[in-house]
Amino acid sequence: MSAPGAVIERRPVSGGEAGETAGGGSLLCQILLALGCGGYAAGAAVGWGSPAMATIMGDFGLSAAALIACVSCFAYARSGGSGSRPAWLLFAFSSAMAAGGNAVWGWYEVVLDREVPSPSVADLFFLLFAPPAIVGLLVLAKRPATRAGWVCLALDSWLIGGSLLTLSWSLALAHTTKFEGESVSRAALSLAYPLLDIVLVSMVLALHFRRSQVNRSAVHTAIAALALTVLCDALFTSPLLREHYRSGQLLDAGWFAGSLLLAYAPWGARRAVEAAAPPRGPRHPSRPVAGSLAALTPYLAAAVCTLGILYNVIEGRRVDRVVVFTGCTVVLALVVRQGIMLLDNIALTHELAQKENHFRSLVQGSSDVIMIAAPTGVLRYVSPAASGVYGREADELIGSELASLIHPEDLGGVVHEVRRFLAAPPAEEPTTRIECRFRSGTGEWLNVESTVNRHQGGLIFNSRDVTERVRLQAQLQHNAEHDPLTDLPNRALFTKRVRQALGGRRAGDAGTAVLFIDLDGFKGINDRHGHQAGDELLIQAARRLQESVRAGDTAARLGGDEFAALILGDGIRGQAARDAQVQEIAERLRLTLSQPYRVEGKEVRVAASIGVAFAEPGINAGDLLRNADLAMYRAKAGGKNRVELYAPQMQADVVRRTEVATRLRSALDDGEFALLHQPVVNLGSGRITAVAAQARWRSAQGILFTPAEFLRGAEESERSADLGRWLLEEAVAQAAERSRLGHEAPVSVRLPARRLLDQSMPLGTIEALLAKFELPSGLLIIELADSDPRISFDELEQRLADLRRIGVRIALDGFGSGYAAINALRRLPVDMLKLDRGLVEGVVESARLHKITAGLLRIACDLGMQSVADGVDVPEQVLALRAMGCTHGQGMAFSGPLDEYRLRRALVRDEFPVPEGVALPVLTGGSLPPMRSHNETRVPPT
Repeated sequence: MSAPGAVIERRPVSGGEAGETAGGGSLLCQILLALGCGGYAAGAAVGWGSPAMATIMGDFGLSAAALIACVSCFAYARSGGSGSRPAWLLFAFSSAMAAGGNAVWGWYEVVLDREVPSPSVADLFFLLFAPPAIVGLLVLAKRPATRAGWVCLALDSWLIGGSLLTLSWSLALAHTTKFEGESVSRAALSLAYPLLDIVLVSMVLALHFRRSQVNRSAVHTAIAALALTVLCDALFTSPLLREHYRSGQLLDAGWFAGSLLLAYAPWGARRAVEAAAPPRGPRHPSRPVAGSLAALTPYLAAAVCTLGILYNVIEGRRVDRVVVFTGCTVVLALVVRQGIMLLDNIALTHELAQKENHFRSLVQGSSDVIMIAAPTGVLRYVSPAASGVYGREADELIGSELASLIHPEDLGGVVHEVRRFLAAPPAEEPTTRIECRFRSGTGEWLNVESTVNRHQGGLIFNSRDVTERVRLQAQLQHNAEHDPLTDLPNRALFTKRVRQALGGRRAGDAGTAVLFIDLDGFKGINDRHGHQAGDELLIQAARRLQESVRAGDTAARLGGDEFAALILGDGIRGQAARDAQVQEIAERLRLTLSQPYRVEGKEVRVAASIGVAFAEPGINAGDLLRNADLAMYRAKAGGKNRVELYAPQMQADVVRRTEVATRLRSALDDGEFALLHQPVVNLGSGRITAVAAQARWRSAQGILFTPAEFLRGAEESERSADLGRWLLEEAVAQAAERSRLGHEAPVSVRLPARRLLDQSMPLGTIEALLAKFELPSGLLIIELADSDPRISFDELEQRLADLRRIGVRIALDGFGSGYAAINALRRLPVDMLKLDRGLVEGVVESARLHKITAGLLRIACDLGMQSVADGVDVPEQVLALRAMGCTHGQGMAFSGPLDEYRLRRALVRDEFPVPEGVALPVLTGGSLPPMRSHNETRVPPT
């Protein structure tokens, strides 16, 4: 088969085993039916062995068969399995009448052993057999949609019935009406049987050509059963047979077979329909034989009527007036019917012309291209829209092969989809969609989407140009995977490529490495020159990065000033050569990215911190990216502008910090925190003037964590606010208890400035704590820990003023460090200054620090504030600070942090020895080793 033919090739599919099983069940029923009818016919042919047996089988046997048909039709109607339930109920009633008539007939002949009177009750039952059957046939007939259709149905029935009446009257009924010596009832009875049979035959013939599509097999079988019954009735009513008829003769076999066939009709026919598998092969159009016969029905009826009249003429009989009248009505009905059909045909022709015009307008005006392909793959029809969509005239495309217009790379997929579609059941998959590239008139390949339908062994393609949509989708896909500023791959695409490098043919290649790059100093560029300058710097850095990596490697921007590079290994080099190569690439990138940038006419500089992580066997993309990220942060922590290779210890450090933060979340709930206090001493008298509250954490594992180890984790965790509330509440509670014992030393609590402005630490909380524990407000000092430049000084000033209003004193902690210290001193309501320990540690050794500290203490003195030196650890510092005017100090020179027991003992003593003498001169050389404070001690036993 050629390529075009391969596109439309259809593969037939055989039926399944389920259909064969159901078909086997239907065949068994048919065999049983044939055996029953054949057995009865054989018995009737031999006389059943005796006259008595023949009479019984001829009467009660027929009654039993009719009763079976009655029960079968009634049960089928009650099962709800058919949409023509009333018809089957009428057939059940008709069969019941037949059973009753045969039963009465048998009562006279078998039980009473005498002839059946005429007329009798049996005749009433037999006469009631036809009307329900006639109405049931009308119910089964397909209802006309218009009044003209109803009139034609009535005329067709009369044409058939009138013709049969004419023929029957000419052959037999005229003799029947001339019986002499018979009563009126007997004569009427003699005419009633054939007339009802004629009506029933008329309905059978009319229904055969106007049958409904619902359960056709069952309807056909029922029609055959009624036709066989009517035939036997016609033979029985003929004078020649009726005079010699006896029960149990061969004529009864026809009635018996008709009843059994009617009983089989709904059930056996339904199984046959279920067993039939839907055809999947090509269907060849067949001639509408039934429609042709239906159109010829009026003419056949007129021919039958003409034969009836000709029979009388040939026999030399006088034409009966009944025949003449009936023939005239048949001719008149034929003329009327033809007139109606002519008008109907004219209306249908006009409607067809309108629909054809509508179809032509839709097809020609549609923006979609409609193509019809023959089974060979040749285009038979192409709509005019092809010129606008494909740039090719429709006449040019007609006759060409469909496969020659499809892109060679897409042809295989199109053939596969078409074959799959044609092999699928039409009811389950009426249409399918195919997208491929189609050659335009200019030679350009267009993206075309087609909806495909079956059509007489071929296919109908409803196609539209979706080239712009495909381009838009490609652009959207590109935007989703690339950074909009630098057009480098973003994090999602970079991770995807790392995953491909680790899982493809390079899996296990230890030469593959990931570089994480952070631009040091980029935030300063943004702050000084603006975000537009920062964006221009990022674009230039991305261009340098893209030009520096090798072909096949991937450079990406992960976000902000973070970039990354995927370096693919060659799988050949050893570990040492691999490390050297990747490190050489990383160093080259660092130098390249650290070169000056020209931004908005100015030269700016940034540095690059790079972390490198190598692929290992079994590592996944997420772990490799994490390792490179850890190495990059280690490079920044190690001084920036450097390259750092990942080491397992980095992960261990992160795990340890994470574990500490995790345990910290539950430490408060588990009561693992303890509160210590360090005395604040007057440098002149040695008296304790206050105590500074400090927290310690002894974990459940027995490890003691000092603030330097856990406060950062607390600030970064969600429990930092809880820790601040616990520290404040515990310090106030213990200070209140000491106050009740007579120790009036105020307690100072260090709180960050942002915590004072946080909604979780409102002013009302401090007031509530003071009221709850009955602590005088003058015994609480709040140490303002820092001055974050992002904090509003107006709000902070108002908050501190509110605290001072209720008696709480404010201390500015860490004075002398940070650019905002002077501004905070100028704006905020502060009662005391607490010198930063960095100033105190070098106040003896450094003349510069000595002058700075002296200046700060002079400012505090001029403002009338108390001054507190933090970290006073040696006597020389006490002497130097006191000489400079510092009033208070805390540190190891007096005492370390104390638990509650030792603190109360110190408060009872209320005095620490202070060194006496003159302060040592400040050394400018290195005669004495630098003194370092030890601000953390073990928790003493309680």
